[in-house]
Amino acid sequence: MLMAHPAVLEELLRRYEELRTRHGEGGEGVARRLDDVSYTLCVSTGTRDIAAALAVAREQVRRSAPRRDDVVSA
Repeated sequence: MLMAHPAVLEELLRRYEELRTRHGEGGEGVARRLDDVSYTLCVSTGTRDIAAALAVAREQVRRSAPRRDDVVSA
């Protein structure tokens, strides 16, 4: 399976969180963009629902972050 680049997943997670916060404000534009980013997260992570997509994306981003001991030794 193809894996999305961690930077792409980070951006999708950021947009998702922002849109979730703004979703209560109403407006079809926000709802539509939230649907779009949710779909993209699902496709990017190979999942079928947003809860699973968020968990997989967060885990992939976490695993790609440099470990603290890697940074110290560099």
